[in-house]
Amino acid sequence: MKNALLRHSWVLLLMILLSVSNEVATAQCPMCKTTVEANQKDGGKGLGKGLNSGILYLLSMPFIAVGSISAVYIYRKRRENVSLGE
Repeated sequence: MKNALLRHSWVLLLMILLSVSNEVATAQCPMCKTTVEANQKDGGKGLGKGLNSGILYLLSMPFIAVGSISAVYIYRKRRENVSLGE
């Protein structure tokens, strides 16, 4: 039981650390970077902020999906262990 709990706890810890990191995504695709640079030369400021928000949104979706699947898996395993213990 302890071995299985330790095995699942490091995965949960890793998911939490990855989802809580608050670093700004500075790396962008070359096309996005070109668009932002062209927009800044014209004096626009809103496009770059919108692109960065979109990139962060797209980046968060895989973490949310993996986290949700993992949460369901852990929940079902715990319920299974409780029902076997009775």
